Amino acid sequence: MSRIGIKPVQVPQGVKVTVGPDLVTVEGPKGKLTQSYISEVEIVVKGASVVVTRKSDSKQARAYHGLYRNLVNNMVVGVSAGFTRGLVINGVGYRAEAQGKLLTLSLGYSTDFGVAIPEGLTAVVESNGQKIVISGYDHQLVGKFASEIRGLRPPEPYKGKGIRYEDEKIRKKVGKTGVK
Repeated sequence: MSRIGIKPVQVPQGVKVTVGPDLVTVEGPKGKLTQSYISEVEIVVKGASVVVTRKSDSKQARAYHGLYRNLVNNMVVGVSAGFTRGLVINGVGYRAEAQGKLLTLSLGYSTDFGVAIPEGLTAVVESNGQKIVISGYDHQLVGKFASEIRGLRPPEPYKGKGIRYEDEKIRKKVGKTGVK
C-alpha cells in the first residue's frame, strides 16, 4: 500500500471539491483549480475529506495512487492558503524591480531581463531589490515560475553570485591557489 496514497485529504471550511468521471475540481476563496486523472485510480469525497483509492494492484495504479493524492492535497491547500516561494539575489549590482505585471532583473549582463508575471501569480520585491517572493494558489505554477527566474542566473559555486532559493544552501568551492 502507498503510505502517502492511503491518507485522506482534509478539506477545510469554504473549499468545495467536485469529482467527475475523469476530472477533479477544487474551488476555494483564492481560486479554482482542475486536474484530470486516469481511470486506474478512484477519487471519492467522503464528508470533509477526499479519499484516493486504486482499482487494481497494477504497477501503473500503484505509481499513480500517491501522485494523485498529493495533487489533490496541493489543490486544496492552494485554494485555501496558497503557496509562496522566496528567491534571494546575491551579487554586486544585482537587483530586481516589480512594475505591475513585469519583473525587471538586473543580473550583471549588458541588458536587463524583463519577465512577465503569469496570470494568477504575484511577485513582490523586498529588501532593497535583493529578495523576490512569488505567491499564488497553483503549486506547480509557483514552482515553475520560480525555477525560470532562478535559471536566468543560477548561483555559481565560487563566490555564490546569482539567484538562489531562500532555503537553498550553496556549497562553495575553493578557488585557485597561488603557485609557489
